Amino acid sequence: MSYNALHEFLSKNLNELKEKGLYRKLPVVTGPTGPRAIVNGREVINLSSNNYLGLANDPRLVEAAIKATEKYGAGAGAVRTIVGTLDIHEELEQKLATFKKAEAVIVFQSGFNCNMGTVGALMTKEDAILSDELNHASIIDGCRLSGAKVLRYKHNNMDDLRRVIKEARDSGLYKKLMIIFDGVFSMDGDIVNLPEIVKIADEYEAFTYIDDAHASGVLGKGGRGTVSHFDLYGRVDCQIGTLSKGIGVIGGYVAGTKELIDWLKLRGRPFLFSTAITPGAAGACIKAVEILSESTELVDKLWDNTRYFKSRMKEAGFDIGRSETPITPVIIGNEAKAMQFSDELYKEGLFVSGIAFPTVPRGTARVRNIVTAAHTKDMLDEAVHIYEKVAKKLNVL
Repeated sequence: MSYNALHEFLSKNLNELKEKGLYRKLPVVTGPTGPRAIVNGREVINLSSNNYLGLANDPRLVEAAIKATEKYGAGAGAVRTIVGTLDIHEELEQKLATFKKAEAVIVFQSGFNCNMGTVGALMTKEDAILSDELNHASIIDGCRLSGAKVLRYKHNNMDDLRRVIKEARDSGLYKKLMIIFDGVFSMDGDIVNLPEIVKIADEYEAFTYIDDAHASGVLGKGGRGTVSHFDLYGRVDCQIGTLSKGIGVIGGYVAGTKELIDWLKLRGRPFLFSTAITPGAAGACIKAVEILSESTELVDKLWDNTRYFKSRMKEAGFDIGRSETPITPVIIGNEAKAMQFSDELYKEGLFVSGIAFPTVPRGTARVRNIVTAAHTKDMLDEAVHIYEKVAKKLNVL
């Protein structure tokens, strides 16, 4: 493609987004991303962060990051397989394995990298992957890169999963079958039917792969995730977690058997070909895991705030969909209207991101709220009041 052709392509498509009201500029935050934040120069209540437990701003994590940086330096210096494995990386993996009640853990640079590296290390073109139709983009990309046949089933529909996996098994075309799914679905906030998936996997000799990005630090005892939530320890083969949301820092990890982790250290491409997370990030993550291992206080506060906000929003008449978690969408429907709603909320002092196609299906555009442990009831009351004011102005209720 020539320069002129590329310029024409980009200009045309960017202008189309602007005409549809879908062109967005990146919001810029000045200072910490807390329950209140300065976004684009305006102080607002922040209901758009994945900082579920407020740990991204916790002084204990900041101190741990500083100490680790002073001891090890600003960066790891290399990929883990050369000379980039610091003892602080191994300490983090050991603490995460204990926290998750797993044999072993491997830490990647992000949760996205976990899915890009792990699916391809386990599945080939001779295999089939049973994938929930609303799985995260990183799962979709990881499945594509693996070369395996991807068979989608209806969202959290166990009858449809059973139908699709039976057809796959009966066909005799595939060596391995894997069922892959989010623990908490990021746009709707609903929880996977893990007990039934485990039963189906056992019946059809498939293995299971859960992406617990939005369940890490949220579901289960002390935020241990979906497996803990359903008490299904030892029944899920691959557990992927993030260190950037509930944990509050950066990175991702895979928890499983020692055999699985040994394999990923040899075949997980992002692990093999990208420099390890910084020592400061590792130190902060260790401190976060220690905090969650010692007390459920932050997770308990998160859920108390979540129940309160959902109750208030339902009373006000908003459609919050099928959410069961702190992720609380307000369904608007029309894409341009959802973006306008988000803009008006911001003008009134509430920052909530508008989300439209292709992130969510057409006709289901929304603004997505994420309640955190750091919010106060007064902040949540104020947020509901702003919602009511904007909804009346735009006539969306």
